[in-house]
Amino acid sequence: MGIFNRKNKDTTSSLNGNSILKISVTNDGTEYTFFLEGRLDTITSPNLDSKINEVINGATKLTMDLAKLEYISSAGLRVLLGALQAMEDKGEMVVCNLTAPVREIFELTGFANLFNIK
Repeated sequence: MGIFNRKNKDTTSSLNGNSILKISVTNDGTEYTFFLEGRLDTITSPNLDSKINEVINGATKLTMDLAKLEYISSAGLRVLLGALQAMEDKGEMVVCNLTAPVREIFELTGFANLFNIK
């Protein structure tokens, strides 16, 4: 599919202005890219989980672009791990553009060894 067939959806989660996660999703056929901005934590991770579940059955590739993700908690890691497990028989999942704080959390938790990080 070409660039004109791409779909883009934006959503934002927040609670008291503290936890904000902006999720933008583009797709090119069965390849979906999630652009995450803000904080992926206990408050915001259910929204990402919901968005992933909307597309996971038809996906052959998931890319999580974390270039603007400031923080990720264990709840956020759990959502990403669930997506990785769901993609095992369907295709691939890539995590890219990790910020330094997020990369450090991936390394400290051992998640850097689980994911295809670019």
